[in-house]
Amino acid sequence: MDITFDLASALNAQALRLAEEKQVSIAVAVVDAHGELVSFSRMNNVAFHAAVLAQNKAYTAARDRQPTANLAAWAKETGKDMGYWTDSRFTGIQGGVPIYQDGNVIGAIGISGMSEQDDAALAQAAIDAMV
Repeated sequence: MDITFDLASALNAQALRLAEEKQVSIAVAVVDAHGELVSFSRMNNVAFHAAVLAQNKAYTAARDRQPTANLAAWAKETGKDMGYWTDSRFTGIQGGVPIYQDGNVIGAIGISGMSEQDDAALAQAAIDAMV
């Protein structure tokens, strides 16, 4: 099962609300279980590269079925680099979090624009508020 457009849009809107409350600018991407883009926003004044990073974070979290932070930790522990996955979109930068429903990954959200830790926390907060 994949994320619905309505849920993806709601998660996107929730992430934007949380960013506005924190008075920060972000890019947010929500993808389906295969990593395909369903909803995307880039706030004013966010760095241009944040748009690409948010999408790649979401893609990675959906495809690998785990937060992007876990991927980075695994690569560091094993000495592997990100090229191990042979997918140039995979990233270990924090801020990509899978979305679970009934124990299955239905999609993922990627946030970029703040520190890696803050991106990941905002992504999880958006999920917690909506799922």
